[in-house]
Amino acid sequence: MTAGDEALARLRSLNVALVHDWLTGMRGGERCLEVFCEIFPRAPIYTLFHFPGSVSRIIEDHAIRTSFVQGLPGLRRWHRHYLPFFPRAVKGLDLSGHDLIVSLSHCVAKTARAPGARHVSYCFTPMRYLYDQKELYFNRERWSAPALRAIEAVLGSLRRWDLARHPDRYIAISRFVAERIRRLYGMQADVIHPPVDTDRFRPAKTRGDYYLLVSSLAPYKRVDLAVHAMNRLGRKLLVVGKGEEEQRIASIAGPTIELLGWRPDAEVTELVAGCRAFIMPQEEDFGIAPLEAMSCGRPVIALGRGGALETVVDLEDPSGRVPTGILFSEPAPERLAEAVLAFEAREDDFDPAAIRRHAEEFSTPRFRERVIEALARFAG
Repeated sequence: MTAGDEALARLRSLNVALVHDWLTGMRGGERCLEVFCEIFPRAPIYTLFHFPGSVSRIIEDHAIRTSFVQGLPGLRRWHRHYLPFFPRAVKGLDLSGHDLIVSLSHCVAKTARAPGARHVSYCFTPMRYLYDQKELYFNRERWSAPALRAIEAVLGSLRRWDLARHPDRYIAISRFVAERIRRLYGMQADVIHPPVDTDRFRPAKTRGDYYLLVSSLAPYKRVDLAVHAMNRLGRKLLVVGKGEEEQRIASIAGPTIELLGWRPDAEVTELVAGCRAFIMPQEEDFGIAPLEAMSCGRPVIALGRGGALETVVDLEDPSGRVPTGILFSEPAPERLAEAVLAFEAREDDFDPAAIRRHAEEFSTPRFRERVIEALARFAG
């Protein structure tokens, strides 16, 4: 038996609870949750609310236990408006009898507690809308002045609550998030980058003439920035995703922009593998989608901030590493347009096989090994 097998056996001897903020679709956080479900096949999942059928079979096959939020009216449409109830909801989850709580959290799951249990939280980010990205969600373009005053009162209360409640240990998805945890919470965090499914995302034999963006259409994703840049250049951009910004994005999209909505996994895989380059116009805490593109051997054009600095090797990187994309300096359409032109001028400098090898450093098996090692060390 290897050391990894022994560590896994010790972990599985514990009564483990998995806690996830909510289960409403398969995004990066839920892809991580799948791996934790495989590590702990008998662990129940505690969550504020769950839309049955919205997540993978790996997740749905676990016992899923929800909070009182599950029964609130209009949940599918209005769940974001129930944010003020979330602290009380997570406090009400009955996790008694568990030895180890493992949360995956970008909201309130990190505060789950049980008598005598130790808690380690795999933290995607402290809540963006409480801190440095608040203005992207709550601004005068989207809300009236009286509404903003009421919102700020709610957010202030949530900030005080959030700053006072922590797990025993944080694991951050990136060095960028670890620094935010240190700055906001005064706690150190280990770093384990999220996984990319290198078995699912593989190079294609042919390449299309389109650029691709795959993202929820939320304000901080800055899809508008990519649309403006591609309108200016007259380049074909396919946008996969849905969200609250959908109507606004559609209103500014020119004739070379196609909004595809959500697409089945198999179709997304084909689109990623066939794109000319993948676009990430926003500051991300990590960003799995660009690594999925790199797993297909496709270059990435990304804003040079946040998690992209840990995954994308710029064409002008001074370290001499093989480039996997181009980073642009600020979130402005003209800077992204310049990066696209720079990419096109040196497109032949990108080696798909080398880009693929870089992505394999973030593969799911490596993620699983690192998680088991970290949890075994924490649980003793």
